[in-house]
Amino acid sequence: MKKIQIYDTSLRDGTQSEDINLTNDDKLKIALKLDELGIDFIEGGWPGSNPVDMAFFNEIKKFSLRHAKIAAFGSTHHPGFTAENDPNLRNLLSSGADVCTIFGKTWDIHATEALRIPLELNLDIIHDSVAFLKSMGRDVVFDAEHFFDGFKANQEYALAAITAAYGAGAQTLSLCDTNGGTLPHEVYQIIQQIAKALPDAQLGIHAHNDCELAVANSIAAIQAGATHVQGTINGIGERCGNANLCSIIPTLELKFNDEYTTLGKEKLALLTSTSAFVTDVANIMPFNRQPFVGRSAFAHKGGVHASAVNRNSALYEHIDPEIVGNRQRVLLTELAGRANIVNMAKKFGFHLDKNEPVVKGLLNELKKRSSMGYDYAAAEASVELLLLKKLGRRGVREFFKLNQFRVLELKEAQDLDPISEASVIVEVEGVTEHTAATGRGPVNSLDNALRKALCNFYPRLSEMKLLDFKVRVMTAEDPAGGGTASFVRVLVESGDHLSRWVTVGVSYNIIEASWQAVADSITYKLYKDEHEQRAQIEKS
Repeated sequence: MKKIQIYDTSLRDGTQSEDINLTNDDKLKIALKLDELGIDFIEGGWPGSNPVDMAFFNEIKKFSLRHAKIAAFGSTHHPGFTAENDPNLRNLLSSGADVCTIFGKTWDIHATEALRIPLELNLDIIHDSVAFLKSMGRDVVFDAEHFFDGFKANQEYALAAITAAYGAGAQTLSLCDTNGGTLPHEVYQIIQQIAKALPDAQLGIHAHNDCELAVANSIAAIQAGATHVQGTINGIGERCGNANLCSIIPTLELKFNDEYTTLGKEKLALLTSTSAFVTDVANIMPFNRQPFVGRSAFAHKGGVHASAVNRNSALYEHIDPEIVGNRQRVLLTELAGRANIVNMAKKFGFHLDKNEPVVKGLLNELKKRSSMGYDYAAAEASVELLLLKKLGRRGVREFFKLNQFRVLELKEAQDLDPISEASVIVEVEGVTEHTAATGRGPVNSLDNALRKALCNFYPRLSEMKLLDFKVRVMTAEDPAGGGTASFVRVLVESGDHLSRWVTVGVSYNIIEASWQAVADSITYKLYKDEHEQRAQIEKS
């Protein structure tokens, strides 16, 4: 079994993405998570290029990493300096990183037009930069920038460039598809040629995703002989991103009959949670359709598919989702069949036959609600509550009863923000509560007022936070038969210290739709807490 080194550059190349901005604390949190996952190399940044990167290298020294080595990134020395007095190389050394990764020009026109130096001088710069870092006791990874384009333009010079790095002692030659335009068969053929020319060199691949081929190119490189792969979690990076390690790692571990190993199969179960962690820390929206770790990667919407996976999940799933820490999801939508409902009910401990009247009734109600705009594929908490109530699940009860709510909006001047105030009257176990609260907008004020009314009865609501709020105006067929009408669909994502959940509301009125979603969200939290408490009591 061949060991493939995994080199993560999320903290450096990943931050080149236009929507990624990480603080030093963010970078430290991600680095520790990557070490827990079992990543071999974590590239922390370019020391000296900005204060955040320099702070990272200073702070990461305080942590004892269990597996990963920290790499510092920089360039070969400037033509106006020698390697010994180049500030960039000195910054790499002062970072204290285990590994120094430097990039150099391997495409002849970049030497002559970008650096504006003779080709021979560029080869000397590559050699001297690597040799100096090696003489100072550092392992060196040489990132051969634009290598594949350079090799196609001038094979002799591109090979001379990486030979200069190898001859100076570079531990790894990472061949870069910097513009992301190379095709998998080209990567395979070129790396085979390099492997023959430098048979003892360790070759790596650093692929960009401009043709959506970064993962395919990385796999092709490894099949051709590379044993080092660079990429990022979730494929974040400049332009269209970098090679996605969340796809490369499980593909190598699971699809080649034990020919390769990366983190080890026991670590794969951490992959989905690591993907979600990086997304959360970076404060970006997750890509639900991402292979292996995406929320939709093992989601089944059509009735035929749901019926099949209910019998044997392998009929429509290429791996067991739990291997990578993900889970199967059977969605209830306008396309749902009775098998979807049977499958969903099974999750909650009900074993139903698809011909039972309750299943047919639920299917009809779900399809009717979906036609009105209820997005039950996205709002699993709402559909769980609906199913449990219909099936008589113990613990799903009326935690509170709304008697009235009122929302007021006041704007006193053109240049002043409007003031939002909501009041609610609710009944809890025969006790009536009347509260009011302000907020940033009508929905926030309504949410605040409802929680204020309920927290005396249910103190654990203080743990819950509203994380996201989405509104969509849609045209749907009027169920009363009045032609078409505009519905407003509100999706609310909430969470506590244990989990996240999404609820939905639909109405012609945005406040009413928001109330439905917020009320469902609070009900789900209360149900979840009572279910957890009951389980603990029964266990004890």
